[in-house]
Amino acid sequence: MAKTILHTATTRGHAAHGWLDSHHTFSFAGYYNPDRMSFGALRVLNDDIVAGGRGFDTHPHDNMEIISIPIEGDLEHKDNLGNKIIIKQGDIQVMSTGTGVFHSEYNANADRPAKFLQIWVFPNQLNVTPRYDQITPDLTQKNQLHQILSPYPDDAGTWIYQAAWFNLGRFDKDFSTTYHIQKPGNGVYAFVIKGRFNINGQALDARDGFGIWDTDSFLLTALESDAEILLMDVPLKP
Repeated sequence: MAKTILHTATTRGHAAHGWLDSHHTFSFAGYYNPDRMSFGALRVLNDDIVAGGRGFDTHPHDNMEIISIPIEGDLEHKDNLGNKIIIKQGDIQVMSTGTGVFHSEYNANADRPAKFLQIWVFPNQLNVTPRYDQITPDLTQKNQLHQILSPYPDDAGTWIYQAAWFNLGRFDKDFSTTYHIQKPGNGVYAFVIKGRFNINGQALDARDGFGIWDTDSFLLTALESDAEILLMDVPLKP
């Protein structure tokens, strides 16, 4: 029988810094909850709003796979690998930080906020040569899951150093699809970006998170039109 865990939007950690409003699904920075350290290899899931023209000054990361998914607006990224680039809604950004990366990220627009998901995944290889990747997948087709990340460079989407698969989908009301977990020992953490869903009999609202494991597959149903969800299929033992 499948095992599950529910993290409703209202139970997340919250940090308001003026220029940054952030909700933390898992323990992060000033938010610490011993029961919310990670979901297997999924270590961080931050739901960030950055004020116009503001952002994160240059800071380091190492030995972490960092995925950024803009939901609204544009972010300007700079790093010591020589990248200076805008990431916008519809883009997927990945940094394999390995031996170390310094980067900054700013809202590229002074007149409106930028909203994005910041996700950290534990890698399965340490001290790799740092790498940067950014893609703009075609996500226009509704009522299907679009793979945006996998362990394989020649697969659909971008890739990271971990046996993880991410899928994004936008659905009409009452549309259902079955998701098959990619690898034994993996579980799926679902995050509702917009709208409402039902997974395995559990109703989920916007910004709710739901983990499911010890099953081969599960049924996903949209409960309203234009509902959007992110599925993160990750090892439970990183």
